Amino acid sequence: SDAEGALFYANKLIDSGIDPLILARRLIAHTSEDIGMADSNALLLATSAYFAIQNLGMPEGNLSLSHAIIYACEASKSNSVYLAMSKAQEDVKNTKIVTVPNNLKNHPSTNDDGTGAYKYPHDYPNRYVKQQYLPDDLKDRRYYEFGDNKTENACKLYWKNIKGK
Repeated sequence: SDAEGALFYANKLIDSGIDPLILARRLIAHTSEDIGMADSNALLLATSAYFAIQNLGMPEGNLSLSHAIIYACEASKSNSVYLAMSKAQEDVKNTKIVTVPNNLKNHPSTNDDGTGAYKYPHDYPNRYVKQQYLPDDLKDRRYYEFGDNKTENACKLYWKNIKGK
């Protein structure tokens, strides 16, 4: 979160001969892991910087890299994506048998009680329909928890209004 230090050390590394693509790859990882949902544009700028370095070369690519570094330093931070991914990975590791709900299968199967057919969200108000997506053993699991920043708070309020929770 310090643009001056980040810019200095990035340029010191580049001047010392490090491949700037290494810095761009690390910036991509940083923007997903430490900024995440608080400001998803940071990831877009980081991947754009990688693309610019790869396709323009240096020194022109350094402008895009510096732009992305400054943006990442000044962006709100959230690790909610990392935490959600880690919870999901843990369940994947610990869940050996998974029965996919019928509504997610690529055929019009239904359960014995007639439920289970996929409901197309665009056919419902607010493009949301309550249906089960996780296997029965994990159906109540929550992976993603909204972070405490303006972007995720706005999403949280949006979904609270739609779902009524």
